Amino acid sequence: MNLGVVAAIAYGVLAIVGGVLGYAQAKSKISLLAGCGCGALLLISALLQIQGQSWGLIVAAVVTVVLLLAFMMRWLKTRKFMPAGLMLILGVPALGVIIGQLIQG
Repeated sequence: MNLGVVAAIAYGVLAIVGGVLGYAQAKSKISLLAGCGCGALLLISALLQIQGQSWGLIVAAVVTVVLLLAFMMRWLKTRKFMPAGLMLILGVPALGVIIGQLIQG
């Protein structure tokens, strides 16, 4: 299992947990749907990578970029570390690993 798979799984699980916690704390259906949806896409992309489908890395990179943009906008708006700051801090290295795997081929 390569680092791109690990990064996609880790960030996917984190997105799902964050979505569930957002719903549990604030009853935010958007958090639940976005977190679980993006997390599921990241987990599916990891599965595709494990099966030898190199385009799974591209899916993981796109979903991670979308999440980073969304959390950047949220952090700029609220200036609160949780959850946006944490997801940014953990998402940047995940994206770096995924892009590194894409470059390696």
